[in-house]
Amino acid sequence: MLPQAPSTDPEPAVADDAPGLAGPGDLQLLARMGYKQELRRQYSTVQVFAVAFSIMGLVPSIASTVSFSLPAGPVGMVWGWFTASIFIFLVGLAMADLASAMPTAGGLYWWTHYFAGDKYKSPLSFLIGYSNTLGLIGGMCSVDYTLALMILSCVSITHEAEWSASRGVIYAVYVGLIILHGLWGSLAGRLMHRIQTLCIYANIALVVATVIALPVGKVTRGESLNSGKFVFGHVENQTTWPTGWAFMLAWLAPIWSIGSFDSCVHMSEEAMHAAKAVPLGIIWSAGSAFVLGFLVLSVMAATMNPDVSKTINTKFGQPMAQIYYDALGKKGALGFMGVLCVIEFLIGLSLIVAASRQAWAFSRDGALPFSPFFRHVSKRIQYQPVRMICGLVVVCLVLGLICLINSAAANALFSLFVASNYLSWGTPIFCRLVWGQERFQPGEFYTGRFSTPIACVAVVYLVFGMVLSMFPTTGPNPSPSDMNYTIVINGFVWIGCMVYYFFFARHWYSGPQLTVDETRSTDSDNTICPPIPMQRSGLAKEE
Repeated sequence: MLPQAPSTDPEPAVADDAPGLAGPGDLQLLARMGYKQELRRQYSTVQVFAVAFSIMGLVPSIASTVSFSLPAGPVGMVWGWFTASIFIFLVGLAMADLASAMPTAGGLYWWTHYFAGDKYKSPLSFLIGYSNTLGLIGGMCSVDYTLALMILSCVSITHEAEWSASRGVIYAVYVGLIILHGLWGSLAGRLMHRIQTLCIYANIALVVATVIALPVGKVTRGESLNSGKFVFGHVENQTTWPTGWAFMLAWLAPIWSIGSFDSCVHMSEEAMHAAKAVPLGIIWSAGSAFVLGFLVLSVMAATMNPDVSKTINTKFGQPMAQIYYDALGKKGALGFMGVLCVIEFLIGLSLIVAASRQAWAFSRDGALPFSPFFRHVSKRIQYQPVRMICGLVVVCLVLGLICLINSAAANALFSLFVASNYLSWGTPIFCRLVWGQERFQPGEFYTGRFSTPIACVAVVYLVFGMVLSMFPTTGPNPSPSDMNYTIVINGFVWIGCMVYYFFFARHWYSGPQLTVDETRSTDSDNTICPPIPMQRSGLAKEE
């Protein structure tokens, strides 16, 4: 638990209307942050890690993002992943410090409100809550859109690339996938933590199978592997950017792929012993993606066609499909792409679970439209926020219509996942550094004297990563179809959010709202005692 500061104040009252949802330690820690337990705690440390590790879905994510790194050649693929992953891991450490001290489902906007200066608490937490929610929705859209493309690329391989899907067909497959994820996310709550454990084995098995099958298949077909000099030293530049900047743009692959460890934070109120499970889930997922991703990409570079342009311009629409095809032939490529589709489906399932918890927490604090409706937790369906899951499905179906325009428009929408999440990750860490150093009291996981330097590096990297995600990847003079519209989409979201806040929401949104024993507690019951002292602005009731 958190280190206890001396206090004569009574412990906050904990609601007794939901027995068996959590152990007393987790109940009390959540109550100190102002919330009663409403979701069932059933995720172990390993299963919390599994949520993030599953969303990362290493091989499918690499398959989805290799087009970002491949233009820089094998060096961009391999060393781009290595260098960016170091910084991403440091971000994970900075987030783990906060998650251990204050584990709650809406952690990012909650921490922002807790640490920010008095004048900035409410607007910043409002911005971060919306940015994080919309970023996760963008991730849901991106995963299912990518999965639709993967499924249709399998059809293309079957027809020897003589058939390609229209945008209407892509959207139809996307709709089916979104609805399936919504149904599973709503009805499989009782089994979801076990499904996450299965995801660990499935993802690791796919990593092992890929690492073994690609070189074996290549040699069996009578072809030699690429040299170590090619794998670790061959530089290309298939863009019109300078070569050095093309390498930096290769960082977008790990930025997209290792972009989900905040999902551990959103599972905080369903984690057993959250002060330990959540930070460990964050650093395990970021660390394992770092190591295993480097291994997979090294093997891919060793087995791919030395003519990088042929892989980039593959007729199958997926560079990874071409790499499998070159090493394993048609049947082998279909087999692995089929497995990739299954894992990608599990990624989407884990993501809708995490996204629904963030959105549910934000509605619990009254920030989303129709919050009283969406904050409801279904006791009949294993304490799941079913209404919120259904709401996210509807939003994804509407936003997915943009993919009917063209791929550039679809990519612009899905870029919410990176830029909005990076803003959401960096702001609470920044607020802690600028305003909240004295207020921060470590939890069970703490990086000690390195905590502040790690947080500083994390903030600088996140700003850089957010800017990097806004560059067109092909060159400085992109065509409309190659243009990166991230700044347009995210700028619209961020500016629109602030306009909404200052004209309307500031009249009723004052930050996180107290829910501990809200039907029967006294004012003294609602006093949140140290080590997490609450501000009056939305974190404790007025006396």
